[in-house]
This record gives sequence, structure tokens and C-alpha cells, in this order.
Amino acid sequence: MSEKTVPIRSICVYCGSQPGRDPSYIDAGRKLGKSIAENHLRLVYGGGTKGIMGAVASGVLSHGGRVTGIIPEFLMDMEATRHSLGQLSELIVTPDMHERKHKMFERADAFVTLPGGIGTLEEIIEVMTWAQLGRHRKPMIFANIGGFWDPLMELIRHMADSGFIHTAHLVQPIVIDDPDEIVPAIMAHWASEVDRDGETGIIKRM
Repeated sequence: MSEKTVPIRSICVYCGSQPGRDPSYIDAGRKLGKSIAENHLRLVYGGGTKGIMGAVASGVLSHGGRVTGIIPEFLMDMEATRHSLGQLSELIVTPDMHERKHKMFERADAFVTLPGGIGTLEEIIEVMTWAQLGRHRKPMIFANIGGFWDPLMELIRHMADSGFIHTAHLVQPIVIDDPDEIVPAIMAHWASEVDRDGETGIIKRM
């Protein structure tokens, strides 16, 4: 079975370990978690139980869903509490960030990026880089809560217009403003088996 036709069983969520200044970020995390659980999917995420990360995990668990947290040993007391980590369905402790990222990638069938900081940005950009290099065809979604990711989308367009993204058809992140629409969009993307090689543009909005 090709990677394109593998059913969506798990969603990796990248997001901030802080709540941010806009309450809508936490609310979006909870809504996304609820939607993941209600669609019988597994959350794969960085294991943090604080900030937006905690909101997503709580949203999944409180609606009967399954959560896999993947966290480096040195972050366990910074981004989480050991008691709260024990509430996850599955906890994987890695020796470093490098292994954490690879395990998150391997266990995910799609990627969603909520608001976050430098670490969040670094994670999704690496996944986009692997897509550009033809290493995967998994859906990549930016949850553009309150226009949070608009500056990044503009930068990506600028890079493409300046001649530095020559395989734009392999990247194409999907930008969605409403967190309630994210999981349905991922499922529709898989069900329709979109041939992204035949599409134009580098960013899709839904």
C-alpha cells in the first residue's frame, strides 16, 4: 500500500508549550483534541502537559481518545509534570530532540501546526523540507488561528517567488482558520486521494 493511500489513523500536532496571550489558542487546542478523539484517531505530540500542548492532549483524553506523548528526558519537568504524563495512553521518553522528532514523524499520518514558538516552527519546517525532497506525502495543516501563521505563509510565497522553492507541488501546506474544520479536511484529503503533482501553487486555503 502506498503512503498516499494509507488510512489516517494518527495526527501529529505541533504547538506551543505556553498558552500564548490570546485565549483562542488554548480553545483551538481543546477543539482540535476533541475532534481527533471523536474521529477515533490517535494524537501524537511532544508530550507536554502545559500550554497549548496540554490543551490538545486534554481535549483528546477527556473525550475518550488515545494520546501518544513523545518527550526527551530533559524536558519532562519543563514542559510537563510526571504525574500528568502518567495519564497519557502511551509515553515514549527519548534521549534527545532528534530522536523525538523522528519518532513523531514515523508515528504520524498527518501533521497539524497550532500557534507556537521557535520549536514549533522548526518542527513543521523540517516536515515541509522532507516533503519538498520527496520523502513523504502526508498532509500538512497550519491551524491559522486569528491569522497567526499569515507572516509565515507570506515568507514561503516570497521564497517561491524568489526562486528558492523549485518543487512547490510537493510542499503545499493546507491553511485552515477554523479548528473544527481541520480533522474533516484531513479525512477528505485522504479520501479523495488528491494528486498533488497536478496542482499549482504552494499554499492551499480551505
